[in-house]
Amino acid sequence: RKTKEMSVEELVNYIEKSFGVTVDRIFLHGDTEDKAIYNALDKKKLEWDITFDENGKATVSDGVFTQWPQVRMAVQMLGRLPPTSGQRIVFKTQVEKVKVSLDQTKDSFMKRFTGDVSRAYREVYRPSEEGEKQDYFDSVFTGRDYVTFGVDCHTESKEDITLPCVKYLFSHKN
Repeated sequence: RKTKEMSVEELVNYIEKSFGVTVDRIFLHGDTEDKAIYNALDKKKLEWDITFDENGKATVSDGVFTQWPQVRMAVQMLGRLPPTSGQRIVFKTQVEKVKVSLDQTKDSFMKRFTGDVSRAYREVYRPSEEGEKQDYFDSVFTGRDYVTFGVDCHTESKEDITLPCVKYLFSHKN
């Protein structure tokens, strides 16, 4: 029988409800790279914002500066320079480029978060270079109906926990 596959969001909610934890990351079990199908830090970026007022002054969420520290000076200069200054366009362009990057980050996170777990796994872990590695990944991926995940999470009292390996079962859509 065909079952509807969970979204990454549903998997996160399921793990959190089942174990009474807050999920920080879900990643391929045993993987030592910094890849993940879910990262709570990426979800926080949905709350970040960059806006401009009618005078062209930028308002930027603090978190943006941790991801894009180079934008701090541009924001400060936009606040200091008079509206007639020719330099404003340079700084405004820098801030606008970061806003585009932030919006793309939010969009790609939401697409992965609301999409199927198996698709998120494939997007994150399939080798980008064509050839043997991709072919091997594809043959293993299509030959299996499961993926094993590691889950980093924490309790209400901020105690870090790594759950035992989670085996996620799915069926390939033809």
